[in-house]
Amino acid sequence: MNFTAIDFETAVGQRHSACAVAIVTVENGKIIDEYYTLIQPPDNEYFYRNIDVHGITPEDTANEPFFDELYPEIKKRLAGKTVVAHNESFDRSVLRKTMEHYGLDYSELNLADKWECTYKIHGAALNVCCHKHGIELNHHEALSDARACALLYLKR
Repeated sequence: MNFTAIDFETAVGQRHSACAVAIVTVENGKIIDEYYTLIQPPDNEYFYRNIDVHGITPEDTANEPFFDELYPEIKKRLAGKTVVAHNESFDRSVLRKTMEHYGLDYSELNLADKWECTYKIHGAALNVCCHKHGIELNHHEALSDARACALLYLKR
């Protein structure tokens, strides 16, 4: 089983405000690569409620690259892959809107119109699913969320 699990965190309520991304690559049913990076969102602007959720602050991303600088690394991990997310419509939208904000062409990633969704498969919030299946989770930390999503997808 080969796929890539992804999770974004956002800085404000707008979907183009990615401030962290994690991508976990699975080949033959085993995690073979984990990628995580902070992203400086547009104007390094944050909404306090988003900070309350994930703990990432403007100080954390003040010297981090913008999405377009990180895109080649992200593209390398996503292009042409089966992509899985726990809330696929959210993460897919964040990727699309962030790429659009930076003038990048989403279609060049050659991804399915809808990704695989572990929420739809397991029918509960990520933390609930992880508890049920004994998967370690530091909820709303992008790498932990993406890793947990990958492990959940393997249990389908």
